[in-house]
Amino acid sequence: MTLAVAPKEVGGHGLLDGKVVVVTAAAGTGIGSATARRALMEGADVVISDYHERRLGQTADELAALGLGRVEHVLCDVTSTAQVDALFASANARMGRIDVLVNNAGLGGQTPVVEMTDEEWDRVLDVTLTSVMRATRAALRYFRAAGHGGVIVNNASVLGWRAQHSQAHYAAAKAGVMALTRCSAVEAVEYGVRINAVSPSIARHKFLDKTAPAELLDQLSAAEAFGRAAEPWEVAATIAFLASEYSSYMTGEVISVSSQHP
Repeated sequence: MTLAVAPKEVGGHGLLDGKVVVVTAAAGTGIGSATARRALMEGADVVISDYHERRLGQTADELAALGLGRVEHVLCDVTSTAQVDALFASANARMGRIDVLVNNAGLGGQTPVVEMTDEEWDRVLDVTLTSVMRATRAALRYFRAAGHGGVIVNNASVLGWRAQHSQAHYAAAKAGVMALTRCSAVEAVEYGVRINAVSPSIARHKFLDKTAPAELLDQLSAAEAFGRAAEPWEVAATIAFLASEYSSYMTGEVISVSSQHP
């Protein structure tokens, strides 16, 4: 096997047996849907949400067809506080409890600061950062009332640490996700809740290939030590670890899912 060839997806090990996992922005072929699939493989039932109704329904059907656990789906625009709150109410009503929230929603773009509009900046920050606050707030209110503890895992990015041309809005938002993770984790301890984040470098999938130049994605993939981008399941596996009791002493941490170039 060459370094540029991704390994086969590993099987489940029961890390999330009996848990209910809510995943935002889970429609399609990206990290969100891979996380929902991994949660099912690890023994959980899942509630997936997205703003794209048709794609959400298709993803729910594909996940249910695996025959691994219960799958529910709830339409949700994470830029709406009312819809985010309704997502948690619906998930709890359908499943009877919530154990894990995975905040996966994010929106990027390719615009230098000198050309960026207020509207573009605000949109990226709203979808990528403020939505994480909305969902974290709703989850913490649920966990506080339920009294059984819980876990939140946020999807950040290595751009929260690294500089990349034309990514100031997205990088600022992801750095904010990291800071939100650390600060909310300190607050969440009294509710028995752990909050951590993953920070992927690049995970390629069909949706990303449609929204970013192929030349850029090829360049970023080649710059990784393995000579390839991560598979979405490889990021999802780390999310499952953070959602499980295997990471019981971790909170406020950001794990980089990347391979540095030697």
